[in-house]
Amino acid sequence: MEQPIIQVDAFTSRPFSGNPAAVCILEELKDDPWMQDIAREMNLSETAFLVKRPEGFDLRWFTPETEVDLCGHATLASAHMLWEDGRVPRSEEIRFFTKSGILNARWKDGWVEMDFPAEPERHEVPPAELITALGITPLYTGKNRLNDWLIEIESEKVLRSLTPDLTLLTTVPMRGVMVTSRSITKGFDFLSRFFAPAVGINEDPVTGSAHCCLGPYWQKRLKQYTFYAYQASRRGGVVHVRVAADRVILSGQAVTVMRGALLL
Repeated sequence: MEQPIIQVDAFTSRPFSGNPAAVCILEELKDDPWMQDIAREMNLSETAFLVKRPEGFDLRWFTPETEVDLCGHATLASAHMLWEDGRVPRSEEIRFFTKSGILNARWKDGWVEMDFPAEPERHEVPPAELITALGITPLYTGKNRLNDWLIEIESEKVLRSLTPDLTLLTTVPMRGVMVTSRSITKGFDFLSRFFAPAVGINEDPVTGSAHCCLGPYWQKRLKQYTFYAYQASRRGGVVHVRVAADRVILSGQAVTVMRGALLL
């Protein structure tokens, strides 16, 4: 049996940057251990699995270690692939059915626009191990429904130079932590980095789901509703963010870098 699979770099227009995701379109849904094995074999931050249904596609996401409820970059990669392969006309919106509800994607002037639920944080005092592992002095700390911490720090310079203790981070009971600061780089409103070693991702190159929290947070801080955000990982990536009540509209570009088949 051959299972077609592609790899897409998301939140970028250039190969070898942004966040890579693998995408599998299945004839029928496989069991969880099968999908987990494929995600572990691909060893990317997320692998997306799609199954066609009359009104759209079922979509699930797996890291090398576990299934996750929401993943922005693998959703972007999935939509990009469906349009690029002609499975869906670019004039049509794509509807994904996921564990976080219905997610819609639209093609707009070369960008993929995705409609996600907002995941706002609430102020909370973090475990001491989290702050120690990051080696920072926070300006603000909070946590959201996805069990992600949001920590604002003083400057872009400090953000870019972070070298967390990943072993200690793994002991903190969380999905991940987004560290963010205002931007001094022209063209961007805020920057972030995202660390999630507990789910097999030491540092995620670009994290769509984190911007569902970062967008509402910076809307309160900067009193604006649209942002250009940069995720300052080694690969880097650009996310356009628009906050709309209890939804966050994320836009990004993508490029296919690999096509092949799994021999199963």
